[in-house]
Amino acid sequence: MPFKVSLLALGVFVAVPAFAHDIYSGVRNQWGFDCCSGRDCRPTPYRMSPTGLEMLIVGRWVAIPAEAIDYRTLHGDTGETFGAHWCGTIDEVGIILTNCVFLPPHAAALR
Repeated sequence: MPFKVSLLALGVFVAVPAFAHDIYSGVRNQWGFDCCSGRDCRPTPYRMSPTGLEMLIVGRWVAIPAEAIDYRTLHGDTGETFGAHWCGTIDEVGIILTNCVFLPPHAAALR
């Protein structure tokens, strides 16, 4: 009996990240490249600073290159970051490389 409970718990644990990641499936940037293939994508808090857009990634505010920003709503967004999403890579020493950023359309007025 404990074996069945463990399998059920494992199934729930595995299914949740897959579901959450589904909103990024097939999402392409403005140049037509897949934003999430082999990259980390996540809802991410954002703010505007005097130098431009910054996003909170692994506990650090990171400057986002303007060419990575796309203003659109992602189908399935749950709203916890008011529509902001980041896709990129974080290497083993903590260097953050941004591939795509999605902000809600109304955020374009903040530029």
